[in-house]
Amino acid sequence: MPTNAELLERRNAAVPRGVGHATPIYAARAENAEVWDVEGKRYIDFAGGIAVLNTGHRHPRVMAAVQAQLERFTHTAFQVMAYEPYIAHAERLNKLAPFKGPAKTIFFTTGAEAVENAIKIARVFTGRPGVISFSGAFHGRTLLTMAMTGKVLPYKKGFGPFPSDVYHVPFPIEHQGVSVADSLKAINFLFKADIDPARVAAIILEPVQGEGGFFVAPKELLVELRKLCDAHGILLVSDEVQAGFARTGKMFGIEHSGVEPDLIAIAKSMAGGFPLSGVVGRANIMDASETGGLGGTYGGNPVACAAALAVLDVIKEEKLLDRANAMGDRIKTKLNQFAKRNDLMPIAAIRGPGAMIGFEIVKHRGSFEPDADATKRLTTAALQNGLIVLNCGVYNNVIRILVPLTASDAIVDEGMGMLENAMRVAH
Repeated sequence: MPTNAELLERRNAAVPRGVGHATPIYAARAENAEVWDVEGKRYIDFAGGIAVLNTGHRHPRVMAAVQAQLERFTHTAFQVMAYEPYIAHAERLNKLAPFKGPAKTIFFTTGAEAVENAIKIARVFTGRPGVISFSGAFHGRTLLTMAMTGKVLPYKKGFGPFPSDVYHVPFPIEHQGVSVADSLKAINFLFKADIDPARVAAIILEPVQGEGGFFVAPKELLVELRKLCDAHGILLVSDEVQAGFARTGKMFGIEHSGVEPDLIAIAKSMAGGFPLSGVVGRANIMDASETGGLGGTYGGNPVACAAALAVLDVIKEEKLLDRANAMGDRIKTKLNQFAKRNDLMPIAAIRGPGAMIGFEIVKHRGSFEPDADATKRLTTAALQNGLIVLNCGVYNNVIRILVPLTASDAIVDEGMGMLENAMRVAH
């Protein structure tokens, strides 16, 4: 088997540099929350494929469902010859939809597709073009979703011009000097200076920002956005691509607020490692498009739908909503202990619902001054210790923890021990 170094050399020759790598290691096999590289070294996975593996690597229920579907057929294109797994999964999600009244669901392949189609649906339903999103947001890498993304490097640099009628307002982050009142004031100013609210189709946000730094959307903000949307005929879109499917201790992140969205974009952990995304929305809104206006060749692939049905079973039967909360409490207790120690690098702003946890690496204890260099040292030291953990945030100083919800307490504790050691070494 080739070494990590040999594969890196081959990768550099064959694959464009635009595809980034968080680590220089190459996976050979994985099980639940553990991964082994091609050289046989074991790692604990606190990245979860970027929030894709809430049910862990190769969950037995998911693998069995996939194998059974592989024995039947792998593709027909739902638009050509439909199949039951697509319909069955849509039916189950419609019952779980975080709003009152009938729901409908359509499936795609990637998170960016889900978000882009949510905006298409909002535009055709309202007959309006405008979209409002937030600073720090990450909505995807297509042209429209890049336009909505609120972070320039590395996602937007050099890729413009972007589609018009997309506007940004500041996301409220108290320790960065932006309050909910500031965000709402910015929207009202936008309505006076740049776009009539009667031309806005949708306001979109992540209930917990992902790439932006794991900042939670305050309930107060969501309540006021719902009022604004109702007053002006605007749709509220919740981007649940990273926060969905039990990660936050709820099936969908927005459920913590009690606010009902009109559309939700879903992907990542929905299918336990298989590519599947979708939009769940109010039935009358979802039916606004002409027949043929929505879809995609691989959208709602039958193998992925079979996996997704098994994921819903696992979430229910293994009580992963409760597990996310218990795991999150366990991890945050450890992090709060780390924050008090002088022998570890300074950290601040430990946050996140359920097991969607972020914290900041700062230059001085008691401050919020970001330290991107120390963050990079930490992720490197963690990897050397055998822990895969990712950073994020506009200032690249947030560590995010996305360990599979199926990981045992022993694995979580071992991983936190590796993180503790890395924080000491990188200090």
